[in-house]
Parts: sequence; structure tokens; C-alpha cells
Amino acid sequence: MARTATAEWKGDLMGGAGHVALGSGAYEGNYSFATRFEDKAGANPEELLGAAHAGCFSMALANSLAKAGFTATSVKTTASVHLGKDDKGFKITRIDLDVVAQVPGVDAVTFQQHAENTKTGCIISRALEANEITLKAALA
Repeated sequence: MARTATAEWKGDLMGGAGHVALGSGAYEGNYSFATRFEDKAGANPEELLGAAHAGCFSMALANSLAKAGFTATSVKTTASVHLGKDDKGFKITRIDLDVVAQVPGVDAVTFQQHAENTKTGCIISRALEANEITLKAALA
């Protein structure tokens, strides 16, 4: 199985513009230097990476809990992707996962164990394991 996305950039870094699209057709949008580095409205690769990580984590945590006999009513994850710079240039410095879940019947300790295991075990976390990934997990 392979999933695809495309991106096209036209022009130089500061004045150019790009367009990104998911192969499924579920999302497409424009991006630029300003949307990536200046907090202007529009898409950027780091948000798309964050969406992938949050989606993967929520799904994987719900699955882990279900396998243990706990059906989640809701698992909502926010992934904050931090962009910084080192001696080689810009890089992702950290990803913070903040999850709030409604899971009838699960105790806080069991929930935390599943959340920690998911942090290192979900597909996107594994792909990004060279980066620091933090986790804040709470039951609603």
C-alpha cells in the first residue's frame, strides 16, 4: 500500500508560491514562505505533518484501548510541530501531542499506559522517532 501527495513550487523561496494536494482528493491548498515561516493564513508542511500525526495517534490509541476492552467515545489529539534551526538549517525540533479522551470504564493509570505505548508505536510516531515527541494525555 502506498499513499500519495503532490506539491509544486514556482519561483524563489521568498516570493514563490506552492500548491499541495492529497492523492485522495480530501485536501488541497496553497502555501508560501509567509504561510510557513510568518504565520500567515494558508497551508504549510508542518501543519500537514501534525495532522497526520494527530490522526494516526488518535486512531491507534482508540484501537489499543478497544483491544483492552475499552471503547472510546472520543479521542481528540492536537499535534504541535515545532520548527527551529540548527547549524544545518531549519528542522523540526519537537512534536507535542496533547490528547483528551472520553473512554467509559478506563482508569487513569491504564489510560496513560495505552497513551504512552501509542506515542512510540503509532505509524507516524515511528516514522518521526528521530524527533523529540512529548505527550500530555488526559481523560475528559
